[in-house]
Amino acid sequence: MSNGYGAVCDDFYVSSRLFLKLEMSLEPEAVLHFFDRIRKEYPTLRKLRRREAGAFTLEDEADEHGSRRWIRLDASSLRFGHFAPPDLDAVRRFGGLILAQAPYHLTFSDLAYDHLELIYGFDLRYCGNHDQLVAETLCGEHAAAGLLFGDQATHIIDAQPYFGIALTPECDLQAYVEVKSRTSTFEVRSGNFDGEPISVFLTLRKYWGMNGTSSPADVLPSLFDTADELATEKVVPSFVNPLAAAIASRS
Repeated sequence: MSNGYGAVCDDFYVSSRLFLKLEMSLEPEAVLHFFDRIRKEYPTLRKLRRREAGAFTLEDEADEHGSRRWIRLDASSLRFGHFAPPDLDAVRRFGGLILAQAPYHLTFSDLAYDHLELIYGFDLRYCGNHDQLVAETLCGEHAAAGLLFGDQATHIIDAQPYFGIALTPECDLQAYVEVKSRTSTFEVRSGNFDGEPISVFLTLRKYWGMNGTSSPADVLPSLFDTADELATEKVVPSFVNPLAAAIASRS
């Protein structure tokens, strides 16, 4: 993978979600017209499915590198993503086309936009107690260490740091970092671990209704720029790399 982030984790993926204030009517004809327009540029998107509560998904098959795209439409949101993208420019182009075409085919209006999210996901596979590893790696010098590593603590069974910051005075642009563990108490008791990944998520969120916010297609590039800056300067060195090093030391 040449996007750079694939070198610091086992799996890297990007997703985006446009949330609406009003539910839209998903007429099958309009959905098909929208998907057909996207397929003109991405003909490998051939797997159409109808999900629970009337949601529609369009996906392609993973290529030899495991890379695949997807789009999901439901009454209150438009979502899309790219697992194992070859580069981030490919994701930018894919997302830009979807957000540019959606208003014409799905009758979106700027009055209905609530917020747009861009998410970078970093997966680190670890066959062991995720929560113990996260706590030891990220919380060893924290004020909570007295509880986490005190005499009364037999096992650490939940350590999932979650932080959020506002990037503007109006708080309409926000960034969140979440560390997601997947170890169950049964695994801790039995000592048999499934080897699910620890995930680090960086989420950028832009709200509408302030300062004449532009269209989603115009906002997305700036979210990518900010996400790249935060991922490179903060998230990878402060979260992903320390966890990857801790996993490697236990291998």
